[in-house]
Amino acid sequence: MLKPVVRLLLPTSLLVFAFALSPAATAQVNTQGQQLAHDVFKQLIETNTTDSGGGSTPAAKEMEQRFLDAGFPKQDLYLGGENAHNENLVIRIHGTGKKKPILFICHLDVVEAPRDEWHTDPFKFVKKDGFWYGRGTQDMKDNDAILVTTFLLLHKEHYKPDRDLILALTADEESGIANGVRWLVKNHPDLIQAGYVINPDGGGVDLVNGKAVDVAMDATEKLYGDFQLLTTNPGGHSSLPVPDNAIYHVADALGRLQRYQFPFELNNVTRAYFKRLSTLETGQTAADMKAIVQPNPDKAAIARLSRNKELNAMMRTTCVATRFNAGLANNALPQRAKAIVNCRILPGHTLRQIQQQLIGIFNDPKVKVSYVADSGQIFAVAPDRKQHPPAPLNPEVMHAMDTLAAKMWPGAPVIPTMAAGASDSVYTMAAGIPSLDLSGIALETNDDRAHARDERLPIKSFYRGLDFYYQFVRMLSGGA
Repeated sequence: MLKPVVRLLLPTSLLVFAFALSPAATAQVNTQGQQLAHDVFKQLIETNTTDSGGGSTPAAKEMEQRFLDAGFPKQDLYLGGENAHNENLVIRIHGTGKKKPILFICHLDVVEAPRDEWHTDPFKFVKKDGFWYGRGTQDMKDNDAILVTTFLLLHKEHYKPDRDLILALTADEESGIANGVRWLVKNHPDLIQAGYVINPDGGGVDLVNGKAVDVAMDATEKLYGDFQLLTTNPGGHSSLPVPDNAIYHVADALGRLQRYQFPFELNNVTRAYFKRLSTLETGQTAADMKAIVQPNPDKAAIARLSRNKELNAMMRTTCVATRFNAGLANNALPQRAKAIVNCRILPGHTLRQIQQQLIGIFNDPKVKVSYVADSGQIFAVAPDRKQHPPAPLNPEVMHAMDTLAAKMWPGAPVIPTMAAGASDSVYTMAAGIPSLDLSGIALETNDDRAHARDERLPIKSFYRGLDFYYQFVRMLSGGA
């Protein structure tokens, strides 16, 4: 699930980073490496990994064979998962052990893609007008191919990192029912223990008319939670209405939610986000951003910034009605009314806390508030699960990001963000492993086609992203 990106379009002339580039930050993938990446990308796109098309297992097995053919020892590969349909592949490059391992997680599954809705076959790797078309070209087989290629190239070069490098190609991120990262955390934590996690299923480079305006990295993300509102009544004939109407109860509760605003709150990531943005913005917006990061945030500044939906989502938990179902007939009083409220919860707060907060907001004993699990199962009491507060920004990752951004996208600042959506990082963060979502793929801000028809990726962006990750991995693991 590609997360909604929360960032602003920034003037490119206001901030330029200057760093001495290490040898690792000057290496580029040669023509043979690019051809390998092309072939891996094509193979992944043309392997249907939708839930209805075979799941992740066929692609996991194809990638396993590539690593075996490249000379990876069998014991450094692990294939397994919750079921035969949803297997994961874990690959390890052994280092000197000087530092803790780095884990890279990339999901192999994609959302459904009906052929009649596309102009091209979604499971054919089609080159057209400077783009590659196909389901998964943006979410996220582009980065799957980039990390597979990077690991294959490092092995071919006999590269000896100062730490183990682990790549997990995982199942079922999109539906989450047989999620591969969750399964590995629970069943094989030894395979994925790491100092931190890098997940390319978030962040990225924003382009406006071909010009890079920012390089975003998701340093934390909100906790996802669905809640069901349910009211039941005896019903009756519509010619004899009574005040105790199931639809009115649920509708009134949703009206209270619409008028409610969760409290303002910043963490170390969102505070850094607004501090950096305040140096790039101008006028009232810049002043407001500076005012909200003070020990006593200015309420008027919070109110003004909250009018922007992206900034509002960065500053507070949000809950919104997304579904409503009620009644059986036009001439009958409703016997039941049901709605779904979707919440995106700030780190540090639990699902159970938000459930109790919703009950207080609705203030109606006739409205039963239950938690809806990923499987669709309904629970009277939400789990006490929470998104842990974000870890401090990793200095070695920030240095590598700033260095590469200055080289590859001059003038585009690196912006740490909090994702309003969700990714597989939720499971690694819950396991106590600091996790960052970042990508080297550059896209026009108006051409986000993840989960949409005619998904496509600029060819130039793919090879640029390959260079980025090849250099990035080397910088994080010992350089030359």
